[in-house]
Amino acid sequence: MRFLAGARLAARMSSAPLIRRTQFVRAYAAASNSKPPKQPTGAAPIELLIENGILNVGRGKFKVEVPGRWLRDQCACAECRNPETAQRQINVFKNPDAGKIADVKRVSSEVPDVEVTFRDGHRSVVSVQQIRNKLRMRDSRYGIVNIARWRAEISENPPEVQFDSMQRGDGMANLLANIRKYGFCFIDNMPATPEASQALLEDIGPIRNTHYGGFYDFTSDLSSKDTAYTSESLEPHTDTTYFTDPIGLQALHLLSHTDGEGGLSSLVDGFAASAHIYKEDNAAYLTLCHTPVFAHASGNEGVSIQPVHGFPVLNTSREHRNGPFQIRWNNADRAGVRASLGPDMDRWYDAAAKFDAFVNDPKNQYWFQLKPGRMLLFDNWRVLHGRSAFTGKRRMCGGYINRDDFISKYRMTNISKEEIEASTVTG
Repeated sequence: MRFLAGARLAARMSSAPLIRRTQFVRAYAAASNSKPPKQPTGAAPIELLIENGILNVGRGKFKVEVPGRWLRDQCACAECRNPETAQRQINVFKNPDAGKIADVKRVSSEVPDVEVTFRDGHRSVVSVQQIRNKLRMRDSRYGIVNIARWRAEISENPPEVQFDSMQRGDGMANLLANIRKYGFCFIDNMPATPEASQALLEDIGPIRNTHYGGFYDFTSDLSSKDTAYTSESLEPHTDTTYFTDPIGLQALHLLSHTDGEGGLSSLVDGFAASAHIYKEDNAAYLTLCHTPVFAHASGNEGVSIQPVHGFPVLNTSREHRNGPFQIRWNNADRAGVRASLGPDMDRWYDAAAKFDAFVNDPKNQYWFQLKPGRMLLFDNWRVLHGRSAFTGKRRMCGGYINRDDFISKYRMTNISKEEIEASTVTG
């Protein structure tokens, strides 16, 4: 299912401006998928065309002039870009001649590359591959993958990796690839200690420090004023909706449960929920995409956190064409809804009721028992988690990792060095 039309309309209805693109780029992007696309059989090749001293890029009937400033920005020579940090060392805004093309010519008759001379005398070689990178590096840049939406039947074969594989080259890559595809993954047969849990998280990225602290190791003593620190049941929710930038990865590792029972954990695929609503009630989907909702953290003394502005339940962008890139849903922490009293407010509550019904339907919930030695990591921007009530004393540890750090580690372990470099420096 493709959400392109809905995402575009939702973006128009939100405060974020849409990015204008050329017809050529739109045509190419519409044909792309979550992997760098292979050129279709029989399709016109991408070409660098020199016409009257102007460099154009063309494909079939489409043609567009390549801006000189953009070309200079792509130059990766040691003069223009620091070879150690990949940071740009040329400023085309302060030196206009650096971004103006004085001459362009073919490198040779055997290759399609061209040599561009700028007015400041600098020369750069431009390849067709650079232009292709510009058009198709969306997936590598954002770590976009083909996701697998799921419901309760995921219990038959949940994604997991073995702890000992984390000591090898493929363990971390497989762990993060599973999380990108399914939204969660278990790490089996690991030491049931906070030290091992913390070390594994720090291998992914820095543990995020919040008003709850950094790495957490707690029992149900309400030491922090949040229902997660009780023995009560928890409805499916995402964490930290009250932050402008909610946490990306969350880890939960049950270290012990004594003198009691219960405490089953649940996961729900928020992307499956959004896909269902998109199909069944597109108006409700769009309402959840464009109506801002506030959240708050207010229980702990001296703490009153709210995001810089309200965010919708389903957050979309032009770059993520197959649905929302982020789910923000926490009924307990929800504050105001930025909708007018009357029909607009009713529309939001009706749409939110559909989302709530989906995530609380047992057919869509994966229930399981956490146990020592089996740590859970999940994508808080996608997967909702919950818990049944329990008795006795449970000791839990885990932590938060920022989304950008999570995606950075995914890219470094699952994408080639060439693709990373291309998607980093290509503007």
